[in-house]
Amino acid sequence: MDKEQSSTDEATNQKSEDVEALLETALSLDKAGRYEEMLEAAQRAIDLDPASALAWACKARALQKLERVSEATIANDQALLLDTNLPLAWINRSGLQILQERFPEGFRSATRAIELAPNDPRAWANKGMALLNLNNMLGALVAMNQSLTCDPDFLFALQIKGEILRHYGRMHELVQTMRHALDIAPADVFSLTLLIQACRALEEYDELLPITQQLIQLTPDSLFAWESHMRTLRALGRFEEACEVIDRLLELIPNDGHIWSIKADNLYRLERYREAAQAAEQALRIVPQYLPARRIHEKALRLMYQRKEKRPK
Repeated sequence: MDKEQSSTDEATNQKSEDVEALLETALSLDKAGRYEEMLEAAQRAIDLDPASALAWACKARALQKLERVSEATIANDQALLLDTNLPLAWINRSGLQILQERFPEGFRSATRAIELAPNDPRAWANKGMALLNLNNMLGALVAMNQSLTCDPDFLFALQIKGEILRHYGRMHELVQTMRHALDIAPADVFSLTLLIQACRALEEYDELLPITQQLIQLTPDSLFAWESHMRTLRALGRFEEACEVIDRLLELIPNDGHIWSIKADNLYRLERYREAAQAAEQALRIVPQYLPARRIHEKALRLMYQRKEKRPK
């Protein structure tokens, strides 16, 4: 009998160790953003121990990140049934409620998560997101700063803080925040976009050039990336290079009168007056009353005639 009991105890201990190892794996996969694998590890833990609240919460988190919201909600409710004080389950609940646009409930759940785990940056970030969607931007900024106090390298909090700083026109702080974000994730399109917006507002064109080039490489069909690159080149007086970028923009949006007008202006600055007049005419065909195009057209025609008159007969 003692041997049977000993064998049972060993099997139980082994199963407990297996579940613990699977949960450690799931949590590390969460940090790595490998959510399909996280889901597999969590499900294996549940198969071994269906009463593990943390296993259900890990499954819910993976499902949430995979945008399987209904399944995530069911799994997370099971986690809370098993352990009503599990911080991850309250973090999950607040995140799911925010995704479902249930912002007051998301705020309350995030507050509960903070009570249980005051040093978890995700709990503070969820509170900030709920406040942001409840039009309390200052409260959201405070929450994101608190999230970053818990983890200075939490990319999501840096991004949302950046969006709030952009709203308030705090561009120098925005540059610092997005540079920090890009130290963590150098190819993050969201952070690059906010950094470009800040540098454009501050007219820091020398710094802008490599950033706009990087964004074009990452998003070759992005109008924002090409337009920002074009404006940077023009601000630096590099009009020949700007011509190529403008042509690329017109491949993407051939019926944009504003871009045709910019092309006309660019050609005018290069003293290519006939081409400038033609580009301005195209802009006016699209937007007949567009005054900048009309002015460039008139100036280009005038200088074309002046050149003709100066030619030796």
